[in-house]
Amino acid sequence: MANDTPTGAHVGMIGSPIFSDIKPETRDALDAMCRIKRFRKGQIVVQDEESPNFVGGVLSGILRMQKTLLDGRQHIVGLLVEGDLFGRVFDGAFEYSVEAATDVEFCSFPRAAFEGLLSRSPDLERAVLLNITNELDRAREWMIILSNQKIAGRIAGFLLLMCSRFGRIDHIVEPTVDGIEVKIPISRLDLAHLLGTRPESISRALHALADEGHIEIQEPDRILLRDIEALAKAADEDEMQTVATLKDVLSVKRLKR
Repeated sequence: MANDTPTGAHVGMIGSPIFSDIKPETRDALDAMCRIKRFRKGQIVVQDEESPNFVGGVLSGILRMQKTLLDGRQHIVGLLVEGDLFGRVFDGAFEYSVEAATDVEFCSFPRAAFEGLLSRSPDLERAVLLNITNELDRAREWMIILSNQKIAGRIAGFLLLMCSRFGRIDHIVEPTVDGIEVKIPISRLDLAHLLGTRPESISRALHALADEGHIEIQEPDRILLRDIEALAKAADEDEMQTVATLKDVLSVKRLKR
């Protein structure tokens, strides 16, 4: 069962990069309306075709956006992580369900109050628009990854996206002397659904990348990336741009230490 807690949210969502440029009075208004909600792994946060009465912002854990097809098959269309907003302001029902891929905690803003604040706060409007733009960019990245005909290429693209997309989340991506350690935060079945394949195909692709020396499988959910350039080639990405992006992410993580 979900757990709701009223809170001052400055320690969580309000302090996230999404809201870094909003005015103090807007921050205070968001803080006053925020309630913390907690869901266990596997629980449904929003049903497909539901119109929730809140806008959410992830504080910790992973949410999966999932679509059930007419034949009953389920497909994960994206992941929501720390700092992400979700909810359809000034709009109708969700076209997919939102479920807890791990235990998750998020800040819930009453939709009507959030929309009212959004209408009179250009700084909040800008933050929400930037979040939507980032979400569209991520959707394009997923399309590129899924267009790769080889499962190993999709895995390589996913691992690189983990570094750039989740690189600022401490427990997921860590630089080491031997490479970049990535903890895959979702189950093997969820990963298969996300990449449009089967769990056994994921295992074969990971071992193929390991046999080539591109990665090292330290644990089933913990992968050491040894050769970024080779992974970028396997994913059909620009190696130079990928390396530059990851260097930027890792430099930020080192400064935080």
